[in-house]
Amino acid sequence: MKKLFLISLFALFGTFFIPNTLAAKFIQETTVQDTLAEEEVIFTEIGSEEDLANQSTQDSTSIDTAKTNEVNPKDESTSSSLWLIFLLGLGGGFIAFLMPCIYPMVPLTVSFFTKRAETKGKGIQGAIIYGLSIIVIYVSIGLIITLIWGASALNQLSTDAFFNIFIFLILLIFGISFLGAFEINLPNNFVNKLDAKSDSKGLTGIFFMAATLTVVSFSCTGPIIGGVLVSIENDLMAPIVAMFGFSLALALIFTVFAIFPSWLTSLPKSGGWLNSVKVVLGFLEIALAMKFLSTADLVYHWGILDREVFLSIWIVIAFLIGFYLLGKLKFSHDSDLKFISTPRLFFAIAAFSFGVYMVPGLWGAPLKVISGLLPPMHTQDYVVLQGGEVKAEAKKTKKYSEIAEIPHGIDGFFDYEEGLAYAKEVNKPIFLDFTGHGCVNCREMEARVWPDPRVLQLLKEKYVVISLYTDDRTPLPESEHFYSDVIKKQVNTIGRKFMHLQASRFQTIAQPYYVLLDLNEQPLISPPIGAEFNVDKYLAYLEKGLVEFSNR
Repeated sequence: MKKLFLISLFALFGTFFIPNTLAAKFIQETTVQDTLAEEEVIFTEIGSEEDLANQSTQDSTSIDTAKTNEVNPKDESTSSSLWLIFLLGLGGGFIAFLMPCIYPMVPLTVSFFTKRAETKGKGIQGAIIYGLSIIVIYVSIGLIITLIWGASALNQLSTDAFFNIFIFLILLIFGISFLGAFEINLPNNFVNKLDAKSDSKGLTGIFFMAATLTVVSFSCTGPIIGGVLVSIENDLMAPIVAMFGFSLALALIFTVFAIFPSWLTSLPKSGGWLNSVKVVLGFLEIALAMKFLSTADLVYHWGILDREVFLSIWIVIAFLIGFYLLGKLKFSHDSDLKFISTPRLFFAIAAFSFGVYMVPGLWGAPLKVISGLLPPMHTQDYVVLQGGEVKAEAKKTKKYSEIAEIPHGIDGFFDYEEGLAYAKEVNKPIFLDFTGHGCVNCREMEARVWPDPRVLQLLKEKYVVISLYTDDRTPLPESEHFYSDVIKKQVNTIGRKFMHLQASRFQTIAQPYYVLLDLNEQPLISPPIGAEFNVDKYLAYLEKGLVEFSNR
């Protein structure tokens, strides 16, 4: 029993560390699937889009396999992302099982099947149909989400201030609800009607019993489902795959125990520990909510949630979790904690350790483990360097330099034309970095790959770095406005300007997206690469670009 409890709590804490790491691997990986219309890129000197598309098609140069193992194709990347999304959903389902709204229902469900089944075979059949019904219901929800919004719309929403603030408020409300302030329930009339239909004989009754479980447990599963879905908003199949993983976990648990009811004796009894799981998850929901508020803050440059403010909130939450697990913090609906169990103690240690780990970040430590989730370093007001010196703010004289900063002291550009002109002046190849303020993978790359001395030397000395923020909402002068047939929107912000450039030239709006260009604006290597956390492969890509540049 203690072993099962330990595994369950480990899964709970996994929601804080593992899902965010997984999410960092597939957020911002959406590509434009439709064939893009031909259009002149009016804010560059590139020529017609048709010529560029033909050039991109004809350039079949690839990185030497022995040196770089070649860049994975998009379909493999998408497949990998969907597997990660599935695992995220699966983990969410297993965690949802530990919620007070679901866990106590297992014996009731098993009793339902054992009483109504005339034979053991029919009982097993009913249990399997019950599990399949759960999957059908949740996958249908994912399908509806996909049909209503779709990948491209969600990609746009992911950096929209109002959408991110809405998600922030939803997760904040869910988190406060998990802390016991109030309960979120669906209308009683709706629940009662489903419950009445579950008494029907045959397949209909089983299906509506599964539907009743879904509705009754909404107050517990809703926040978890919401946390999963908002982390995978940029893939067309993502909501369906996530909901399939989530429902599969629940279906397996209920089905297995319905088939083998004797296994129920091995489960820990319901009690106060279930509420502890719920409260800890509430703290984690609030921590996750900060990420969405941060995205809106970065895109619109409000400056209300700088890096040290963000870290301060997370540090406090981590310590509150630790104190709660030790019984030093108690809510009105908590049971008395007579003693601290060993698993509870170790998870309290984990919470305190994570909080202590984040403390140096207040003075500028990189915190690579969570770097993709934090606001970028340039939002930090106070960064202490070696020798106790304080980082001086560099003069911002380059175009659009007020919207961002390239990390690690890389002296790059934020406007394509300005960077191109400089590259021609110094006769260096271009490192074109399509990035975003809300791009988790971009921050991961900048924290884990770019600091490598070999990579950093090439970016600083051998390339002209041009970072283009495709999600920035800074308005363009009215004289630069135009309608893009490629992204089907009015280009009136800096972000849309560079999104149009990326979509028209490279048929993708994924970030990060790293393109190596010569001085004629032609790709040095095709295809370009996205997030590549293998430093050796990334370095080989850069070195191959230099070789190609020297040969032209």
